[in-house]
Amino acid sequence: MPTITCIDDLQRLARRRVPRMFYDYVDSGAWTESTYRANGDDFAAIGLRQRVMVDMSDRRLASEMLGERVSLPLALAPTGLTGMQHADGEILAARAAEAFGVPFTLSTMSICSIEDVAEHTSRPFWFQLYVMRDRDFIGRLIDRAKAAGCSALVLTADLQILGQRHKDIINGLTVPPRPTPRNLLDLATKWRWCLGMARTRRRTFGNLAGHVQDATDLGELAKWTAGQFDPSLSWDDVAWIKERWGGKLVIKGILEPEDAEQAVAAGADAIVVSNHGGRQLDGASSSIRALPAIVAAVGSRCEVHLDGGIRSGQDLLKALALGAKGAYIGRAFLYGLGALGQEGVEECLRIIHKELDTTLALCGLRDIHDVDTRILRPGSYPQPPRTAPRGERP
Repeated sequence: MPTITCIDDLQRLARRRVPRMFYDYVDSGAWTESTYRANGDDFAAIGLRQRVMVDMSDRRLASEMLGERVSLPLALAPTGLTGMQHADGEILAARAAEAFGVPFTLSTMSICSIEDVAEHTSRPFWFQLYVMRDRDFIGRLIDRAKAAGCSALVLTADLQILGQRHKDIINGLTVPPRPTPRNLLDLATKWRWCLGMARTRRRTFGNLAGHVQDATDLGELAKWTAGQFDPSLSWDDVAWIKERWGGKLVIKGILEPEDAEQAVAAGADAIVVSNHGGRQLDGASSSIRALPAIVAAVGSRCEVHLDGGIRSGQDLLKALALGAKGAYIGRAFLYGLGALGQEGVEECLRIIHKELDTTLALCGLRDIHDVDTRILRPGSYPQPPRTAPRGERP
């Protein structure tokens, strides 16, 4: 077993153990992948201020997100096809999150169903919703999340139209993989993954299978899904979703202050500054660069979370310093899952926790709630605009 020191180590191990099409599904962005790269590069550009000869004892990282106590202000992001990184992946990731005391968010496009995850965990998890053309199905999906005890609904706003990811086209991504010569050759070198998949019954979209009318096999289900993302989704739809749900509502996919204002007006309890991991609009702002303006616009009226680019505890600390109430990791925990299953997700969380704790101390602080821009090197971090966006009142 190789020594694991950081998320990059988990990524290298996952690359060796996960079939190429599913590894590439995670490690890819839209078109030129410029926004995917910017998510990480813009975090790296932010410098920290080291302080010395201050009391660094009795440090506290625990906080709250959406009124829930968390061991550190971090959640596992909703990620599609998690159960294709490792057999029963969503269940294993949810268990790891529960053991560590952070929220887990289940994707609509998960392999394990809402009911599966609820059956195998004891802590309420969050559910992410894609709004599809079939509103009756979406209403029933919301009801299933309520029945399973989910404590928050995360409405994704930035996938009305699917961005193009070249690697998925090149790899011919399907669930399960097509038995092409290239795929069979790749699978022959991934025996751990194949053995795990042979032992599980969960190999399709668990939240959809058996719940979609006239979709009796995997091919029909995939065809139905491809035509269901709704380009007409608007802020008017949030009202009926919020009413049907009746609980905490998070709106994910916000990059502009104008949209943040709309989300708050629509009744969001929290918003997530996110560019879908750089997988939608190539050329959009990185999440961390967009964060300060959105915090300035709505941070006093709802929780602002960040998703995109966090690969370390230092990245998490920088997001908190710029006003995020909490943040999400997607690729980081998926690399852990693909590398080592549940233990890999727990190791990912341990790495981030240790990095956060050490960096907090070296910046001269003991309580995560005291973090602000004082810990950042002047001139290295993005700041909100001095004037309101064009067309908005100052």
